[in-house]
Amino acid sequence: MAHIVILGAGIGGMPMAYEMQEKARKGDKVTVISNSELFQFVPSNPWVGVKWRDKDEVTFPIRPYLERKGINFISVGAKRVHPEKNQVELDNGEIVDYDFLVIATGPKLAFDEIEGLGPHGGFTHSVCHVDHALKSSYEWDSFVKNPGPIVVGAVQGASCFGPAYEYAFIMETDLRRRKIRDKVPMTFVTSEPYIGHLGLGGVGDSKGIMESAMRDKHIKWICNAKTTKVEAGKMYVTEHNDDGTPKKEHVLPFNYSMMLPAFKGVDAVFGIEGLTNPRGFIIVDEHQRNPKYKNIYAVGVCVAIPPVEATPIPLGTPKTGYMIESMVTATVHNIHSELSGNAPTDKATWNAICLADFGDGGVAFVALPQIPPRNVNWFSAGKWVHVGKVAFEKYFIRKMKTGKSEPVYEKLVLKAMGIEKLK
Repeated sequence: MAHIVILGAGIGGMPMAYEMQEKARKGDKVTVISNSELFQFVPSNPWVGVKWRDKDEVTFPIRPYLERKGINFISVGAKRVHPEKNQVELDNGEIVDYDFLVIATGPKLAFDEIEGLGPHGGFTHSVCHVDHALKSSYEWDSFVKNPGPIVVGAVQGASCFGPAYEYAFIMETDLRRRKIRDKVPMTFVTSEPYIGHLGLGGVGDSKGIMESAMRDKHIKWICNAKTTKVEAGKMYVTEHNDDGTPKKEHVLPFNYSMMLPAFKGVDAVFGIEGLTNPRGFIIVDEHQRNPKYKNIYAVGVCVAIPPVEATPIPLGTPKTGYMIESMVTATVHNIHSELSGNAPTDKATWNAICLADFGDGGVAFVALPQIPPRNVNWFSAGKWVHVGKVAFEKYFIRKMKTGKSEPVYEKLVLKAMGIEKLK
């Protein structure tokens, strides 16, 4: 019988565990390893950052829900994966043997690549983790009592731009509700070549719609921006031309700042030859399987995907929720095929689908496939997006508690958009 180990218990790891347990043979064992006892619904973190949500509304304890389904749970972080031995070494020295390993860790947040960046000894906030967002919310309380300039955005090498836009507009909405918006100049700083690029080369009229939204809310922006360092109340930014040459140096004052960092692979896998690329992301083939270590699969943000296009300032490629669910389902079917003595044949549908909340409205897009040219290239805005994301938050958290594993994006999102099929 086989031992399938899943490294990570987030938006990729939890569905992976549920689906794998359903497909496993009698006698097979599924184990989840995580450095946290809590599941967090990361897309809600921008709301946590302005106290529209409490931590306990967007998190829950993992163990009882997995164990109720017969899934083993180890709440100790992984120190190192040893693929040549089929072992995971844990932080407490324990060794876990596996027959199949699914890496679903998410990224390491590379705050250390820019001096003064991040919530750990730096001067900027983050909404990449619920604890970062919680810290941001404490500072938000102080900020609204003494308002001033805000700088928000994403640094060079960032790959998930949606939360930066969301947090900018959510803060703007909160400030208007408090009737202090007029006291807060806002600047959006991004490594994207233009507003609405999103690491995807734009989707539909994302550039026009997003620029219009930012002008309407009086948010200034700087694109092709490289953040060089951050000091208390000051951000140093070099704006570049389209050919990559420096254009202008900016020193931006701020009373409050949230900047998304670049991502890289976690320490447990970083630098393993044949398993990861130079940034530490897991190399996979069309079946989500590592070409060198064929009993290792990967899903989610930790997967290596090349940039959609060359840009003056380096960007990563985003992985949206539907894409991750598609990776999970393909991986489960492929491991099941291998357990049955067959070769893996399933392929994930690498499409980008996103709902981005702006506090009292929002934008949604569908890019099928993610890399142009596309069969569907759709972008829209409206108040329905805010309602849709709130509903999806409640649904997904409930889904992770009940253990229902079937993908739901097509039913809940695409139908609302009037798009019936993904293919």
